[in-house]
Amino acid sequence: MINNPFEHPPVSFHFLVSFLAPQYFPDVMFQSVSGLEVSLETESYREGGENRFEHTLPVRARYSNLTLTRGLFVSSQLIDWCMDTFNNMEVRPLTMIISLLNDSHVPIMTWNVVNAYPVKWSVSELDAEKNQIAIESLELKYQYFSLIKPG
Repeated sequence: MINNPFEHPPVSFHFLVSFLAPQYFPDVMFQSVSGLEVSLETESYREGGENRFEHTLPVRARYSNLTLTRGLFVSSQLIDWCMDTFNNMEVRPLTMIISLLNDSHVPIMTWNVVNAYPVKWSVSELDAEKNQIAIESLELKYQYFSLIKPG
């Protein structure tokens, strides 16, 4: 039985990230995903003789970069893919699936992220005075995403 999605807002901590790739990335467990955002770019158009206002016309959708964070993996096929991009300029865009899950681990909302590739990889500060897990952050550029609703 599918729960009514209007009963309560879903929690954001139960999600799944996967890459649709020729190779399998077993290390895609992430602490957070941010940047699932789209906005509409507009242009202003001034009409001759009309000085009271400008027309604002839609131009295109703009998608922000995705940021994925997790504990640092010492050996990672996903990071190998990133390093191939940065070190060898072997840019191999991949499609990603990001799913928000319910308490039964069933997707209630899914984003299909098309042609993602890495543009930044970083590791958190290494500090001998703090007892913290090393965190890596991966920033991806992509063409667009589509929202896939269940059912």
